[in-house]
Formats: sequence, structure tokens, C-alpha cells
Amino acid sequence: MLESLFGSKSRVKILSIFLLNPANNYYLRQLARDLKLQVNSVRREIQNLQNLGLLKEVPGNGSELKGEKYYRLNPSFILFAEIKALILKAQALYGQEFLEDLQDICVPEVLVLSGLFVGEPELPIDLLVVAKVNRVKFLELVKKLERRLSREINFTLLEEKDFLYRIEIADVFIYKTLKSVHLTLLNNYRHLDI
Repeated sequence: MLESLFGSKSRVKILSIFLLNPANNYYLRQLARDLKLQVNSVRREIQNLQNLGLLKEVPGNGSELKGEKYYRLNPSFILFAEIKALILKAQALYGQEFLEDLQDICVPEVLVLSGLFVGEPELPIDLLVVAKVNRVKFLELVKKLERRLSREINFTLLEEKDFLYRIEIADVFIYKTLKSVHLTLLNNYRHLDI
């Protein structure tokens, strides 16, 4: 989807990693390895994004690899907020596709997107799912989503009775997740504010 808009899968992957981790510095080989891309492809896209003004070269912190150039997002780029919002909305669409795939293998009760899906990668989880599902099939769907996003997904999978018990006892983890920034894609418990 975004590949059509931005011109290449490589550019979308690179944009996503920078926009979802704006305080991080990256070097070419690290990006190529983490995103499973060719170094020349990464070099070309970094150069394009740097020429555009969205990325800037930054000095290392002394622990960097010798000879590597480090790059960071330029938050003063005029379209920074708009591009970041577009990337986040696309991530939510991936979450919707995940929900559709999940509904093919079970009847989920709750699906909440958090963490990287809402631009808050420091949150402890990205995905909260309440469903009785075959764990192997569920993990296959998570792996598929990770491939689409080019990053690891932190998830919590609970069965209905465990989830309702945790809600009842005001479980700290569940409470914090639901009080943090999140996007609810499915909530079959209308009496619960999720």
C-alpha cells in the first residue's frame, strides 16, 4: 500500500524505522541487516531522504563503528508530522488486516493496538489479544505481521477467563495498557471501557 505512494518497499521500511524511533541513530549496514535489505538499496534511499531533508547525518557518540556514518530523523522537516501520521495510520491498517486473518482461525473477543502502532514504541506491548486460539496458528499470524512491519511485535495473548479476571482484580499490566495510548479494533465486551 505505502510502497505505491512512496515508490518502494525499501523506502517505506526505512521511513518507518526512523519515524517510529525518532531519537535513534542508525548506520547503513545496521539498517540493511535489521530491515533485511541490500546495502546499496539502503544507501540509495538514505541519500534520497537526506537530499529531501527528512534525514540528516549526525556525529557518533564515540562507541560507533569506525568509518560508519550515522543518520537520524530531522524533526524540523516541514512535512515531518504529516508523514509520521501517515506511517502510523498505515500501521493501524496492518493491525486491521491482522484482525481479519485472526477471525479466519478463531473468534477473538478483544484486539487492542498499542506501542509501535500508536507511535509509542516505549510501551510494553504492541498488541493485546483476547481469544481462544491455536497458539501455533496465532504465532504464524504474528510472524506474518512482523514481516509486513519489518520489526518484532510484543504481544499479550489471553483467554477470555484470564482477561476478565485481570480486569476484575484491576491487574496493573492490563490497567496500564488500557490507560495508555491505544487503538481498540475489537471489543466484544461492551460493558468494559477498552
